[in-house]
Amino acid sequence: MSELEIIEAALFAAGRAVSLEKLMKITGKPKKNVSSAVQELMGAYSSRMSGLEILDLGDRYVMQVKPEYSELMREVAPKELSAPKLRTLSMIAYHQPLLQSDLIEMRGSGAYDHIKDLIERGFVESVPCGRSRQLSTTPLFADYFGLKKNDPKAIKEKIIELLRAQGGQSEINLWVGKKTIAVTPMYESLMKMCGIKDYFVVNAYCPSKEEISRLLEADVLIVTAGYLDTVKQHCDGEILEVRSTTFGDLIEAISLISEELSDEVDPESVENTLRKIRETREKYVASAMLIEKKVKPATDMVSKIVNDLNIRISTEGILIAPDYGTSGEGVSIGKGAKILVPTHRSVEGDLLERVYQKYDSIIEGLKNFKD
Repeated sequence: MSELEIIEAALFAAGRAVSLEKLMKITGKPKKNVSSAVQELMGAYSSRMSGLEILDLGDRYVMQVKPEYSELMREVAPKELSAPKLRTLSMIAYHQPLLQSDLIEMRGSGAYDHIKDLIERGFVESVPCGRSRQLSTTPLFADYFGLKKNDPKAIKEKIIELLRAQGGQSEINLWVGKKTIAVTPMYESLMKMCGIKDYFVVNAYCPSKEEISRLLEADVLIVTAGYLDTVKQHCDGEILEVRSTTFGDLIEAISLISEELSDEVDPESVENTLRKIRETREKYVASAMLIEKKVKPATDMVSKIVNDLNIRISTEGILIAPDYGTSGEGVSIGKGAKILVPTHRSVEGDLLERVYQKYDSIIEGLKNFKD
């Protein structure tokens, strides 16, 4: 098998730009030989009757449909860009040249993976610029989206034209980069605490076919900590893991969301919510300090709450356990416990109300406990 055949097969199979280094590795040939072979292959495609062409993107090469056939192929071309990646690409196209640091600030840290993929596909070019990198679209971008040339001004005018023609919020969100937020049912109240109005609720842990489709549209997904591996297979956006066992957990969750979704949160709502949580927490701690009893937490969840209340812990203390009785493996938890703490599965209400019930169960249980 010749070098030309190997390179041709590699470019065809990749479906995106392939670096010179990668072709060198595949063929086992030095840079000079591979460069020469690619140029020969480009010439061959250029001279013969073919619907394909090979473009040199600067030490990266891509095989693609020729511009004159791109519109004809649009109906059968794979829908290879997820909505979050398309929004990231749209931000670059509209604001180019755009610093990568500015894009990350607007789109969140999940955009790093988007940028990497867009560069590999040949849609985006990245060049050093001070302490960051400057991003812009490539000729392949213009060809793929049916634009006559890769001119930033022409691209921006085209985007504005599309916005005026469509006029819908979804199209505007697509180009200006407004984040699409998804949350699991338990964290809907967290959105209200942060003053976020534009979001959708989805069961990300065991999604239906319709929910999987919606998850692919999400730029940010908020889930319970520890479920990253479970949900990431259905979400291409940024995944924020939060906890909600204690008041401290809620403070951390709201702070994280405020930092990552600063453009979507309402500062006044956040400030009022944090103040309420801190004041309530102080009241519970003050009440717990009047109880001169020692406890023995059966689980980490219970331990977090009693530590937050500054209640003394001892192996001889009053056994406190969650109300679910057994672990996932059927092992008994807290057999003989004197106080049971309700878990999320056994209580209703918003996150604050659920935390109240956990703390109340411990404090009231200790007050009523008779030695």
